[in-house]
Amino acid sequence: MLSTKTAPNQITLDNRASKTPDNVDIKAQRMGFEFDEQVPQYWMEESPFFSHLMNALSVLFPQGEQFFVDAVRAFRDDIDDPKLKAEVRGFIGQEAMHSLEHMAMNQHVRDRGMPVDDMEKQLNVVLNVAKLLPKRHQLAITCALEHITAMMADMLLERDDVREGMHETMRPLWAWHAVEETEHKAVAYDVFQQVGGTYAERTFYLVLSTAALGVVASYFTGRMVANDTKGFSITDTGKSLWRMWGKNGTFSTLIPTWFGYFKPGYHPWDNDNSELIARFKAEIQAYIAPEYQNGNRKTLQ
Repeated sequence: MLSTKTAPNQITLDNRASKTPDNVDIKAQRMGFEFDEQVPQYWMEESPFFSHLMNALSVLFPQGEQFFVDAVRAFRDDIDDPKLKAEVRGFIGQEAMHSLEHMAMNQHVRDRGMPVDDMEKQLNVVLNVAKLLPKRHQLAITCALEHITAMMADMLLERDDVREGMHETMRPLWAWHAVEETEHKAVAYDVFQQVGGTYAERTFYLVLSTAALGVVASYFTGRMVANDTKGFSITDTGKSLWRMWGKNGTFSTLIPTWFGYFKPGYHPWDNDNSELIARFKAEIQAYIAPEYQNGNRKTLQ
């Protein structure tokens, strides 16, 4: 019988193995979404405030996902599990595709007169501060933010009312993004576990990352609202905040899941929602631009 004892700094086989279900295949797919005059200015529930919030989140994705890729890539050579190695490659490719598609969306937002360039510069300053942290701490931040994006992805796929609140020109982008966030929701976490990440690190950085994300997203939303004085409405803002944080709100309902991260022994796939991937995958394939029907494996640099 194999001994259960391990030498110092040695990670057990059980800890280093990928926990992603075998029916989940993490592969990158370029979609080639286009955003033109058919996209209404207020595409999320016809609400100026809610639309500006979602636009602000989109501005975060390209640089934020590059940070995630760099954090995981820093430990790629420390991974022993072949399955996890393959999933890291898939993770990097998927995040690259998310970046490219949201850059296209962000250009559309920029063309609508929003100060996207300024916000990107400010986000770069924040991320450069985070890059001063030890590499494993950056990975802990990545795990925390992947937890938040996975929660939001699950909510979007589970709730018909949320998807139906999106204009049809925007819905495919966000549904596709949600599916892929669900597919790779445990990759950074499994890498973190393999390289000796601790409970204290991951929980501390969930609190810190949540606070930082809340401040930056709120500030970016505020900048867009201030830039759209004609669309501002106290009534709309109030309704949007209630829709997000009130009873059965899009964000308030995520609070129990957020706290689940503090459970000792927690793993992202404790909530096996892989059936959502199968449910939406075929629908999403219909939106792949013809030039990308055979796939695209361009990755972030």
